Amino acid sequence: MRKWLDSIFNFSSTITCLDDEWVTKSVAEKIEELEERILKLEDENISLTNELYRLENSLDARIDMLAIENHINKTID
Repeated sequence: MRKWLDSIFNFSSTITCLDDEWVTKSVAEKIEELEERILKLEDENISLTNELYRLENSLDARIDMLAIENHINKTID
């Protein structure tokens, strides 16, 4: 069964090509890639947070204007 699996998935050749230098380089490249993705996500998170604060402030201002307008209309009536 092991020989059959080896022939289908070529396990033995995969194991022989994984020398220490290749694995170290591959892991280092993956770490670098992940660090770049983290930086990009952090930048996007900052941008999204800033936009949410801007929207919140805009909504607060509109609510305040409507409240003042509604209060003025009630006092006139």
